[in-house]
Amino acid sequence: MRIKQKYIIDFAKGVTWALVLFLIYFFNQQNNITAWIYFCIHGSYGIMWVLKSYIFPDKTWESKVGIPYATLIFIGLILYWAPAFIITSSGHEASNLVTVASIIIFSIGVFYHFVSDMQKFIFLKNNSGLIKDGFWNQCRHPNYFGEFLIYSSFLLLVIESPQWWIPSAILLLFIAAVWIPNMLKIEKSLSRFDDHHDYKKKTAFFIPYLF
Repeated sequence: MRIKQKYIIDFAKGVTWALVLFLIYFFNQQNNITAWIYFCIHGSYGIMWVLKSYIFPDKTWESKVGIPYATLIFIGLILYWAPAFIITSSGHEASNLVTVASIIIFSIGVFYHFVSDMQKFIFLKNNSGLIKDGFWNQCRHPNYFGEFLIYSSFLLLVIESPQWWIPSAILLLFIAAVWIPNMLKIEKSLSRFDDHHDYKKKTAFFIPYLF
């Protein structure tokens, strides 16, 4: 039996709001504003991801995988819930400054991630070749940059907790083991276009205008 990767990813991200809500009540954190803010930003991100998956899907996740690999994907996605467990199980509350920073970073991340993916979807639906304007003029992987900001906003809410290193290590692991290999794979695929070399010299790799 084989299953599309998108179904596993959509399920894991789509149920995030329910999981966080469960944790809030299980650990009696109804008065913890940080827990509710986390519920709002991570929960809404999961819902937006599922909507994106059906409105402007990414073909990358359409491929089918076997049950063992599907299970590995799901376990990996569960690790992203680490801040939720830290906040609710320990009663951690972030400072006002950190909370404000988290919400701002999340908002910018959502903007970059979803709008750049929409730009890519529309372009590839009607054209072939490199996308070199808009977000893709700032860096070659603006959608990954947006996702980086989104997940950074989640772990920022626990940065003042003794367990801050857990979600930080998880994010770094995913960047090193999944994100960078995927970006390099995309770079290799796009190198078939004649203008890729010039485009590559003029744009940042991951962080707009910087790196």
